[in-house]
Amino acid sequence: MDATVKIEAMISPTLEDMGFDVVRVRFEGGKKPMLQIMAEPKDGKEMTVQHCADISRAVSAILDVEDPIPDAYELQVSSPGMDRPLVRIGDFEVYAGNVVKIELKMLMEGRKRFRGRLLGVVDQTINLDMEGQNVALPFDQIAEAKIIITDELIAETMRKQAALSETEEKDVSQNA
Repeated sequence: MDATVKIEAMISPTLEDMGFDVVRVRFEGGKKPMLQIMAEPKDGKEMTVQHCADISRAVSAILDVEDPIPDAYELQVSSPGMDRPLVRIGDFEVYAGNVVKIELKMLMEGRKRFRGRLLGVVDQTINLDMEGQNVALPFDQIAEAKIIITDELIAETMRKQAALSETEEKDVSQNA
């Protein structure tokens, strides 16, 4: 079993209990090995520095006991951000409509990199609109995929944050 898959299985229950979903676990070796845990609040609210610190403490405690990485490494906890990676097949459905960049494991039609508007998923195939041309990419051939930041995405994110803030203000005033 891949170390990152094992680590994700170890930490996911704790993070879920804390109200977070694990987006991605990545380990990069080299001179300064780094374990990156990317998480987000289940309630859709903004990820804060305090959230990252809380997750870091909880994950450190688990990893200190389980010790899945024998050598020294740096633990980094972060949010996915607006240019979030698309990791699970469900991500491609949830974020349909966004502009994405996808890199394949192998060449397809003479290329590995694709950029276009994400249309969704049909039968384990990711569908993109690339300047009016529909392209179908097999999910199991995707090496990496992420959302591209656009003016449209920034505006939508700001609208969502404003709506969340408004909801929180109403909750506070009703409980006062």
